[in-house]
Amino acid sequence: MPELRRARLIDVARRAGVGKTTASDALSGTGRVSPATRDAVLAAAAELGYTANTAARALRSGATGTIGVVLPEVLARSSYYMAFTFGVVTYAAAHDVDVTIVSPSVSSGRSRPIRADGLIVGDPRAGDPALPALLSSGIPIVTQEHLPDDVDGEPDGVVWSSHRAGMRRLLEEVDRVRPQHPALLVAPNVTDWSRQLVEGYREGCATRGWEPVIAPIEFEAPWHAVRASTERLLAEHPETDVIICGPDSSAIEVVAVLGRAGRSIGDDITVVSCVDHPSLPFLQPSITSIDLRPRESGVACAELLIDILEGRADHGSAQEFPITVVARESTARPLTSTHPEVHRQ
Repeated sequence: MPELRRARLIDVARRAGVGKTTASDALSGTGRVSPATRDAVLAAAAELGYTANTAARALRSGATGTIGVVLPEVLARSSYYMAFTFGVVTYAAAHDVDVTIVSPSVSSGRSRPIRADGLIVGDPRAGDPALPALLSSGIPIVTQEHLPDDVDGEPDGVVWSSHRAGMRRLLEEVDRVRPQHPALLVAPNVTDWSRQLVEGYREGCATRGWEPVIAPIEFEAPWHAVRASTERLLAEHPETDVIICGPDSSAIEVVAVLGRAGRSIGDDITVVSCVDHPSLPFLQPSITSIDLRPRESGVACAELLIDILEGRADHGSAQEFPITVVARESTARPLTSTHPEVHRQ
């Protein structure tokens, strides 16, 4: 037998013939609601077996008024996650809600419960031991991107982007340089983001007759790991004429490695990035990138979580967050030569 779905606030509102805000006010005893309307809402709730979320009541009453953000360990050196967190804090502060950062290394197996009414989980990763504990904690959770396939459970909300489409759009800019051997530097299948990038890249290669080359790298790769992976890629595939950089800020180190290797960006090779970075417009040449709009994404996650806690959004809500490609000098014109090692093969 299929499991019965728990009654939601919207179900109560429809049964009583009122809006969600009116139903919420009637159930919480706030707002200007007539006795007749309140009675109708309470009767509908009783008929449907509706139970209000305790975390939502706490947030509305100001008993806790705190949401948590669970982010990868890379936060301290990532301009993306710094901007994302700033977006969460900005929106929460405007709604009189505090924000606490929850370290992923201690978010499972804690000796005490997480003191937050709800959580935002940024880029949930495959194999993360904290995720099952968080999802079973009873705390409402909004994820930024979908959960990886190896995680059982369902978040209360998700803000997601079509990174597959973003990669396809990025490859349209790459087409301008007339490449033959592009390679993708990424951590395959670690997050929904990286999985979509790989899918979009493989689809683009198949359409154009390119042989896909994926240079694996850790999701949280430090500078030296980016350098080593790039050097290994160039040694194994000297014919590479485009490097598509996955990890945040990795394009900076890739450009430096190419310079040391005697490769000339815009001549025999070029670079694009799957994550924009404040420095990329100022490199020579400037680097074409996917703008993931991290600050706005943080705002969207905070808004959805607070709406769920306060009964304005339903459990299981999913919102698509738009991203865009910023075309710059690195894909402005065709490459003019081939790396000499290719001719010697």
